[in-house]
Amino acid sequence: MFSASYEAALVFAAQAHRQQLRKGTTIPYLTHTVHVSVILLRYGFAEEVVIAGLLHDVLEDCGVTRETLAANFGAKVADLVVAVSKPAGDLSWEASRAALLAQVEVAGQAAAALKAADTLHNVQSLLHDLKQEGPTVWQRFKRGKPAFVGYYQAVGAQAEKKLGDHPLVAELAIAVAELAASVEEPYP
Repeated sequence: MFSASYEAALVFAAQAHRQQLRKGTTIPYLTHTVHVSVILLRYGFAEEVVIAGLLHDVLEDCGVTRETLAANFGAKVADLVVAVSKPAGDLSWEASRAALLAQVEVAGQAAAALKAADTLHNVQSLLHDLKQEGPTVWQRFKRGKPAFVGYYQAVGAQAEKKLGDHPLVAELAIAVAELAASVEEPYP
């Protein structure tokens, strides 16, 4: 079902993220990148986009270079990963997210789909954790609930602008709306 290129990217991502866990959990970080790639695969995106889903955090989190990605997986995959990676530099959370949205804006539809899939899995994970643990989940992050919901809404709006009524956009919109609503709900 999966190509040799996908398998190579999976192994690469597993090695790059081998020491990382999802923030505030004991879950290996690799699960996130696999989920992102599967979301993209489920919606029929090209193999380069699916592979970029596996690798989307290796630049910003693992010290891998664009050149290494390009040499191993091609320029298109490397460019997609660059497009969805936070820019280098000492930027505030808000400034880095604004810069990231600007990068995705100019990178095109494939980058918008990749960012939407990444955001969708992050939102789904937050919703799951909120149901399991309650609002203490937000203590994992430096920014509060409104900042995350606002950012996720901006990603959704950008995805809609780039991808129109694609089912990925609809699924992301539903998840973000559920997160926005859950922010206001009291937890036991």
